[in-house]
Amino acid sequence: MPNAQRFSYIAADSAWGEASLMPYAPMTLIVGSREVTEYALVDSGASVNVLPYSIGAQLGLNWEEQETLVRLTGNFAHVEAKGISLSARIGDDAPVNLVFVWAKSDDVPFLLGQVNFFMEFDVCFFRSQQAFEVSRK
Repeated sequence: MPNAQRFSYIAADSAWGEASLMPYAPMTLIVGSREVTEYALVDSGASVNVLPYSIGAQLGLNWEEQETLVRLTGNFAHVEAKGISLSARIGDDAPVNLVFVWAKSDDVPFLLGQVNFFMEFDVCFFRSQQAFEVSRK
């Protein structure tokens, strides 16, 4: 992939060794002059990008000011959530606008899903090499 950034898989649980390796990418979220960098799971099976509550709080987001209610499904259907749009940068790439479901819980994982991470980026997984590549569309 041209202009691709390559990242190594990261162990989610050291007790499981190689079986727990997952494609986590460094994602920097930007609101005004505030930036927060966390590792997000690049999940092609996730419908949406999901942001845990504490990351939004670190960015200075105010839960009460967010008006777009969103419904999570599955194990997190009981968690209140709101839609937000943030400027985000993966690795060393230029910022792009991403839409997140901001959950009012830290029990949800920080996910990069189909809407709209995979709409903005191409991803190639090389699981046998314990690596993946990400490039802008």
